Amino acid sequence: MVTEDEAMRRAIALAARGLGTTSPNPVVGCLLLDAAGEIVGEGFHAYAGGPHAEIVALAQAGERARGGTAVVSLEPCNHTGRTGPCSHALINAGVRRVVIAVDDPTSEAAGGAVTMRAAGVQVETGVRRREAEQGNVAWLTAVRRGRPYVTWKFAATLDGRSAAADGTSQWITSAPARSDVHLLRGTMDAIMVGAGTVIADDPQLTVRDLKDGSLAIKQPLRVVVDSQGRTPEKARVRDVTAPTWIVTNREVGAGPDGRVDLNALLQALFGRGIRSVLLEGGPTLAGSFLAAGLVDQVIGYVAPKLLGAGKAALLDAGVATIGDAVELDLTDIAQIGPDLRFTASLRQKPSDQGAF
Repeated sequence: MVTEDEAMRRAIALAARGLGTTSPNPVVGCLLLDAAGEIVGEGFHAYAGGPHAEIVALAQAGERARGGTAVVSLEPCNHTGRTGPCSHALINAGVRRVVIAVDDPTSEAAGGAVTMRAAGVQVETGVRRREAEQGNVAWLTAVRRGRPYVTWKFAATLDGRSAAADGTSQWITSAPARSDVHLLRGTMDAIMVGAGTVIADDPQLTVRDLKDGSLAIKQPLRVVVDSQGRTPEKARVRDVTAPTWIVTNREVGAGPDGRVDLNALLQALFGRGIRSVLLEGGPTLAGSFLAAGLVDQVIGYVAPKLLGAGKAALLDAGVATIGDAVELDLTDIAQIGPDLRFTASLRQKPSDQGAF
């Protein structure tokens, strides 16, 4: 027998398995408990257009779901899209009680809790809400703001250098850290760099297994921010290993600085179903995103090395005085091989509270 709280922890962990493959849908996990509190079914939403977490769990449980409890990380949907409404499926299966972590904020799919209560199902919301929100933060932020959740990732030495004075940068961090980056890429819908990074480093921007070099089945969209169309014809980002969008002023318009309008770019990506973006380079593009207030999370890989000179990991972010510094809240610090990985969210302004 498991408690509903324990079941919700498991549901949230299951939901994370869908990171990187469900967009434009959220990640969702579900456990079904029978009347005695035993687990009789579990599932997660694995890919857009596929069965939702509740449907997978109900299929496992069969008749054992009748009279039981469904524990779900996000409110069951109440509309018919590529799949039917999960709220109706739970009602039809005879589920007696539904425990929900987070209410669905979208007008299209919300209302499942109301529908189930009207059918006589007991519904409780808010169980491990904050934990479930963090697990679904990219999707929740995206649908509330109308733009993807942006994570800036960088690698640097202890003194903040991303390359030596002669321009060399391979490798600042260790093989374990680079492998960890590929895991991170695999959870994202898009990877973004500037044209300068493509010209200088010719990255491929794919998700790979560093042990054998094999490509992951699911590849994020590669986005090159290239105001003037400078990306070389033979650049590796133009190969067939992953989809690519080279964004110019002509496509999304220019901002006041004459470069690609970053707000318009993010809105266009949202329209393409992109809910999470990994901003990988370079320091100029990162500075522009930070100055525009468009970065939600920072993940830094810091190597125990000192260079004393060379390219900084971040250039102009619109900060003129210490009082204007971009403030972060550290959420995680981990040692990856010899390197440190820190994760931090940008500290919200009062006007942003509730928007993630």
